[in-house]
Formats: sequence, structure tokens, C-alpha cells
Amino acid sequence: MTYQVTHYINGELITSARKQNLFNPATGETAGQVCMADKTIIDQAVAAAKMAFPNWSSVTPLKRARIMFKFKALLEQHIDELAQLITAEHGKTLSDARGSVQRGIDVVEYVCGIPNHLQGSYAENIATEMDSYSLRQPLGVCVGITPFNFPAMIPLWMFPMAIACGNTFVLKPSEKDPACSIRLAQLAKEAGVPDGVLNVVQGDKEAVDVLLVHPDVQAISFVGSTAIAEQIYKTGTAHGKRVQAFGGAKNHCVVMPDADLEQAVEAIVGAAYGSAGERCMAISVVVAVGDVLADELVRRMQPLVQNLKIGSGVTAEVEVGPLVTAAHWQRVKAYVDLGIAEGAELVVDGRSFKPKGLEKGFYMGGCLFDKVKPSMRIYKEEIFGPVLCIVRVPDFQTGLQLVSDHEYGNGTAIFTRDGNTARTFASKVQVGMVGINVPIPVPVAYFSFGGWKRSLFGDLQMHSTTGVQFYTKLKTVIARWPETAKSGSSFNMPTH
Repeated sequence: MTYQVTHYINGELITSARKQNLFNPATGETAGQVCMADKTIIDQAVAAAKMAFPNWSSVTPLKRARIMFKFKALLEQHIDELAQLITAEHGKTLSDARGSVQRGIDVVEYVCGIPNHLQGSYAENIATEMDSYSLRQPLGVCVGITPFNFPAMIPLWMFPMAIACGNTFVLKPSEKDPACSIRLAQLAKEAGVPDGVLNVVQGDKEAVDVLLVHPDVQAISFVGSTAIAEQIYKTGTAHGKRVQAFGGAKNHCVVMPDADLEQAVEAIVGAAYGSAGERCMAISVVVAVGDVLADELVRRMQPLVQNLKIGSGVTAEVEVGPLVTAAHWQRVKAYVDLGIAEGAELVVDGRSFKPKGLEKGFYMGGCLFDKVKPSMRIYKEEIFGPVLCIVRVPDFQTGLQLVSDHEYGNGTAIFTRDGNTARTFASKVQVGMVGINVPIPVPVAYFSFGGWKRSLFGDLQMHSTTGVQFYTKLKTVIARWPETAKSGSSFNMPTH
């Protein structure tokens, strides 16, 4: 039985003529359809958000916070339902899906403190009978364009912050797994978010192109590949919009000879192959310091990668689910083929893996490359699949430089027992998020998320204080309340 995912505009479910098939990646079968937006649908959603903005921005931060508290409670009540929607359309395991929803809820919990986060500063007597204070005010209609790998978490990192700050929002989720977005909007309405404050439009590049240049859109937040992130940043800013565009990654993990290898290997395997490698914070390169260590890492990792429990995400004992689409499976396979052609040593080949009874699903076993060179494309480019590359370096400084020289600067990690080595790495590496004996250093909600270099276009990161800054504009007020009126004009620069 198939289903249909619609748009959500001004509190109503809206259909459109153009549709695209949705697939169950575990079986490879068509599961439903998603309506695809055209300019008319986009204009309708933005108009609803624009109309709702004056009233919503006048609601006190405390009342908005109380709605967020109710929204958080509803998300917690429906976390299993949301996880099931994610697994059905994306393919990741239920436990992984549930964890991703929880990381989104964590940001909603942070947003519940929005009255405090919006507080400005005040200075008395900056001059005789004059005071000054600052305000943070909402922007207007904001847009979120989110990726397929986190259908709940990334939207929850965007729209709760935006609307808690007093903005209205148009969400454009991935057309590959859109059902979760509608359920989030319905729960937000149930929590008390007024119609028009949060709208969802389904679609592809056609929808994005309209949103990027729409005159009533004030800000755009995007997560996806670097090429598209750069295009969105350039187009959006050229049309006067505030933009944060999160791009790709090639996250390195440096392993030192003194590391706890049992801990490091298990952590790396989970971080590299969890969610089939479809995470922007997945470890995709191991930098092994010394050949002796590299040989030992390969010896320990090979059986773990070969014996990954791969299958349908709804099966309890499964560790890794399928890739999201057949097209993405082909893309990942092409990179593995390329790595062999480039001369890397394929230690574990998962290209032909198919679970029994699920041969039409989009499954790929874990792939492990050794002796990868920095000149190879499989090292330079983001693969976004269950593929891990091992690069051998002679010493720590070479490894540090290798990580810092890569065009991406999203996340990195180091495994070592030496405090000085760890401190030097954290201080010197040119990457935005760093883990020390932690393989996936995704910040908690009260720290900001975001990389450096070509992993982030824009100067404000996501959630925490920088999230508040992104979704607000700063106003500074200078007030004078003289005891007696004084006549005469002054034509000089004001001073004390």
C-alpha cells in the first residue's frame, strides 16, 4: 500500500500535480509518492509565513518558550513514531534514527530558554542623562533546506530556533525522505505554533531556486554537499539574504602509537560505518602514524568490517542499514571502483553484499582501503558511504599537516594517551570540531555546530549562541531623558 507526502502550508496539507516516487531502501520497492512544489506553491508558503510574521513576532519570548516546552514534550512522546518514519524512508536502524531525533530534541530543549538567550545589554550614563541598550529582533521569513541523512535532526536544529526567536519559517526537506517533516509540522501545531508560522514545501532544485531569490525571504540555512552549499551561499547573499550553508566533509581520525587500540578501533568502525557512512560527521579517513601501527589497525579492523551486521533497519540486531537510494548506491560503488583504479589496496570489498531475502534493497557491505595517498580522489572527495580509507604517515606533525591541508574542515579526531599531543592537535588543527578519544565530535546543543573552510559558507554556525545570532538582527538604542529642555542646536560630533 502506497502513501502520499504533501506540502504543509498555513496549517493545511496541500497537494500539487508533479510527483516523485519514494522508495523503501530496505526492499528497493516503491513505497509512496511525494508532491513536488513549483513557483506557485513556494509563493503560497512564503506568503503564509510573511502574513503570520507580524503577530508571531509580537508574541512575548516567554509565551514562545512555553510553546517550545510543549513541542519538546510532544516530540518525546512521538520519538518512536518519528524514528519509524525515518527508518522506512532513509534506511538507518531504528536505534540510530531514535538517537538522531533525540539530538534534535536537545536543541528544542535549549530553545526553551529563549527569553534568556534573547537578552541584550544595558549601559547607564554613557553620557550625561543618556543610556544605551541593545536588542535582538527577528528577521522575518526564514528558510531551511535540509539533507536526506537526518530528516528530523537537522530540521529540528533550524526551525525551532528560528521561530522561538520570533521568525516564521519555510522548510524544504529532502525529497528522498520527506514524511518526517510533515509530522514535525503537525506536532508543532499541536504544541501551539500558529498557522503560517511553520510551513513545509516538498521539492527539488526547482523549489530551491525560487526560494533563493524570493524577495520576501530574509535568511536561508542549508545543509548538503559543498558544491551546492557554495552555490546557495553565493546566490542567496547576492539577493541580500543572510545565509549559512553547510557543505561536505572528509573527517580524519589520527591514531597515535600510544593510543588504546581496542578503544580506538571499535570507536572508528562505529563512526565510519554507522548509518552506512551517510553522516557529515562520519570518520572517512584514518591517519595511522607509523607502518607498524597501520598494520596492526588493518589486522584489527578487517574482521570487524567483514562481520558488520547489515540488513533492514527495523531488525533489532542490525548495525548498518541500506543506502538511501539506488542512485546513491551506484555513486558509492563508483568511488570504490575508482579507488582500486587509483592503486589503493582494497582490504575489505563490500560491493557485492546482499542480505538474504532483501536482494533488491540498496545494501553495501563495509569497504576498507589501505595505503591511500593524498593525491587520490577517494581521499580528496566526500564519498558519503560505508567506505573507510587508511593513510599512513611517518609522524604526528605530518599527520597534523595532512588534516589541516584538506579543503574540508568539518570534524576531526585523535586517539592518544598523551595530553600534550592531544592539546597540540586540538589547538593547531585547522578544523572546526575536534574530538580527543571521541570519534564523532558533534557538539551538544549549548555549543555551536559547524566546520571551517569549504565545510561552511557563512560566518555563523548552527544552534547555541551563534544560532540565536543567525536568526536575529542586533539593534542598539541610545536614549536621552533630560530633566529640563535645553535650547540650541549642536553641529559637532557628539562626545561626552
